[in-house]
Amino acid sequence: MKELKASMAGTVLNVLVAEGEAVSAGQAVLTIESMKMEIPVEAEIGGTVEKIHVEVGGFVNEEETLMTLGE
Repeated sequence: MKELKASMAGTVLNVLVAEGEAVSAGQAVLTIESMKMEIPVEAEIGGTVEKIHVEVGGFVNEEETLMTLGE
């Protein structure tokens, strides 16, 4: 399992995948707004989205787990 973590604090603008969905390495899986910028978060590895730990509109801190990917 691999945890995707926030690279900076911000608000979750949208989640682009669903639990159980297959993703590819480099695919954008969600977007965070920070300092009036939209920052895409990409999957570091390919796999299946096992758990999404955030909700749209929620605030996340730097290094907070956003989602968990499995093989």
